[in-house]
Amino acid sequence: MNSLSDWNALLKYDQQHIWHPYAKLPNPIAAIGVKKTQGSIITLADDREVVDGMSSWWAALHGYNHPKIQQAMHQQIDTMPHIMFGGLTHKPAIELAKRLVELSPTGLDKVFFVDSGSVAMEVAIKMAMQYWISLARPGKNRLLTVKNGYHGDTFATMAICDPVNGMHSLFSELLPKHFFAPAPQMGFDLDSNNQDIAELRDILTEHHNEIAAVTIEPIVQGAGGMRFYRPDYLKQVRELCNEFDVLLIADEIATGFGRTGKLFACEWADISPDIMTLGKTLTGGHITLAATLATSKISETISQGKPGILAHGPTYMANPLACRAAIANIDVLLASPWEDNIQRIETHFNETLLPLQNSEGVNDVRVLGAIGVIELESADLGAEIQAAALENKIWIRPFGQLIYTMPAYNIPQNQLQTLTDGIINAIHKVLEENK
Repeated sequence: MNSLSDWNALLKYDQQHIWHPYAKLPNPIAAIGVKKTQGSIITLADDREVVDGMSSWWAALHGYNHPKIQQAMHQQIDTMPHIMFGGLTHKPAIELAKRLVELSPTGLDKVFFVDSGSVAMEVAIKMAMQYWISLARPGKNRLLTVKNGYHGDTFATMAICDPVNGMHSLFSELLPKHFFAPAPQMGFDLDSNNQDIAELRDILTEHHNEIAAVTIEPIVQGAGGMRFYRPDYLKQVRELCNEFDVLLIADEIATGFGRTGKLFACEWADISPDIMTLGKTLTGGHITLAATLATSKISETISQGKPGILAHGPTYMANPLACRAAIANIDVLLASPWEDNIQRIETHFNETLLPLQNSEGVNDVRVLGAIGVIELESADLGAEIQAAALENKIWIRPFGQLIYTMPAYNIPQNQLQTLTDGIINAIHKVLEENK
């Protein structure tokens, strides 16, 4: 069933019956059919080959169909694709936990496996709340976060996404009420006056007895605005959490495993959080898996309190197939010249994308590691730019004012050039047409 007519029938059914992310139903815009993937190339239903600039929402850090990860998954599926984790365990989960404990910031030596990044954050929030309940301080049951943040689409995580500019304002009256500090000032190399930290400190000074944890995306605020901020801000947040007896939750779902140029973005500030969440890149984009890591202090406190257990347990927790994929993904990453690749991509983005900041209709261009962001003046051109980019044989997924790319680390240089050429040409074309 690979003919174009067959595909058209499938896509019509999809358009009428299947909800896609943040989409209407029936969807006025049909999804684009995909036949296969390989490396950084997506083959569409009409046999066009396009360079992937999104690495499947930042997850496929080695590109698609990596042979070593596929081989590990084939071996696992032949022996044990799944087994419940309640009362049972298995080698892939244990080996993966060992790798995460060894690689993550100091002190994060307890691992809880879940299915997705949003759920990893749900568990992190639950850990923080239960920690204080176990210490007989149930009044510490609110969170402090920063504006322009994004932590997921589930109920608890929606409440700590940006309340105005985020994607969940529809539910604002239904969600728990937390504290929001101003977003960090933008600029990775910014020489700041620390006014942003001063306002966060003021909230902690007044409300620390109500606050269980600060939640933050280290260095890069992702879907809330693709904003980069200085490591010293993160370092000061860690110090304030220590000063005011508040836990620190680091959401490394988008930044973990090398995207910013460090294995974990927390390393830029040389800090360790009390709880850290991982997802997206954990299996190299091959199958869903996420994890919440915590310190021994948190696990011991929860285990010694009432009821003495962490009250969470997904059905597919520590799925062996996913754990095996994650092990192979981490091994492939560590054996690769990933740091050189990140630097190569960053250099290329600086050379090719930064000149766009002089274009009429462009607000800002920013680059960090393997992340390139073009912020337009208009928030209404994303669909047109995406269509123009597809004509240039590249796949990107703009949102709002942001045209951005996060390619696979091992994208060949000629494909990287095609990607940036396609982005630049698409932006120029659409901006010119909309003058």
